[in-house]
Amino acid sequence: MSNKRSRDRPAMERVKAADVGGPVISRRGITVGGVSSSLDAFLRDVSDYIPLYEAPEVRMCVHQYADLVSNMTIRLMENTEHGDRRVNNELAAFLDRTPSKSMNRKTLVYWIVETLFTAGDGNAVLLPAYDGEYLADLVPLDPAQVIFEDIAGEDRYRVRYGQQVLRPDEVLHFRINPELSRPWIGRGFRLGLRQIVDAIAQAGRTKDSLMKSPMPSLIVKLDGLTEEFQSEGGREKLLDKYVRGQGSGKPWIIPAELMDVKEIKPLSIKDLAISENLKLDQTKIACLMGVPPFTVGAGEYRDDAYNFFVNQGVRGVAAVIEQEMTRKLIYNPAWHVQLNPRSLYNYKLEQLVTAGKELVDRAAMRRNEWRDWIGLSPDEDMDELYLLENYLPPDRLGDQKKLLQKGGGGDED
Repeated sequence: MSNKRSRDRPAMERVKAADVGGPVISRRGITVGGVSSSLDAFLRDVSDYIPLYEAPEVRMCVHQYADLVSNMTIRLMENTEHGDRRVNNELAAFLDRTPSKSMNRKTLVYWIVETLFTAGDGNAVLLPAYDGEYLADLVPLDPAQVIFEDIAGEDRYRVRYGQQVLRPDEVLHFRINPELSRPWIGRGFRLGLRQIVDAIAQAGRTKDSLMKSPMPSLIVKLDGLTEEFQSEGGREKLLDKYVRGQGSGKPWIIPAELMDVKEIKPLSIKDLAISENLKLDQTKIACLMGVPPFTVGAGEYRDDAYNFFVNQGVRGVAAVIEQEMTRKLIYNPAWHVQLNPRSLYNYKLEQLVTAGKELVDRAAMRRNEWRDWIGLSPDEDMDELYLLENYLPPDRLGDQKKLLQKGGGGDED
């Protein structure tokens, strides 16, 4: 098996797998989790502050990214003259099956993506641990304790974690939305999204207020000169006598000169256009975060919108993980890491059957590969390639049976 050393050899001592057992993961004193509270936790204690990413609509968008990206298998690919081929070795098995001693691949990748969009503010950091020259663990670093410090020189920055300072080539630093002045640092979703989230929260408070304190549906106009109207007890007496005391379904009999009863309709959620504005704000959040509007409950599900999201948004985040892992973990220049998106697309069964048939008929796919597409187990009798007679290379076009009548070519009748 080829070694798994980083292309850029770190100047500092590497973390060893034997040190990854408790809260301290190396002799250099890097503490995972730590005891220092984050800024978000501090603000929660002293005020009603709620982080932007805890808004329900934002959480739904983040979950879509994290869930889909973490469902993609991690493959090790090799560049060849005839295209990329999959490599099956211990490194490939480590990346896809056991990248962390404390969690599986889906959980680790979910954490990376969720941290990028939430507490990491566009950044997520993993610390590789080695057993000799080989990868043994990828340890997540608490985003509340990760600090990026600018320095002069080629590296441009250092990663401070607790009391330890790490070089960029010692960690896996995933980032999205690079800052303009510091493109090596990621940036989360901030002010533009905050205004929309605040508008949605205000709409929710207005709706709750209307539901808890609805306006009355009747107004009873009384003669103010009557003696009963002068006191609260008198008004209640009039209501009991002329309004509440009437039998169900029977007409009311009231003195014409005493009172006038009218029905009114209070302002509803629809009258205040709360529903329309809420749907518009939810759509804005979905657009800002690059997910289909139906993800946050605005609009109806569409296959083309979902597949476009997978092809653009999900694959874009997956590319961040692919390129950082390839750059920092892979020593062989012909290899690269790939997150496979094919299983994420929403294909109908008849589409898979039709596409597979065309590929099998042209010998571009074996029938067992076709069976795998539609979820069937392989059959030992379906490993051979089948060709139609007229699918021939140009230099053998004259060998077709229809041109070789009676086995002697075209000379005989």
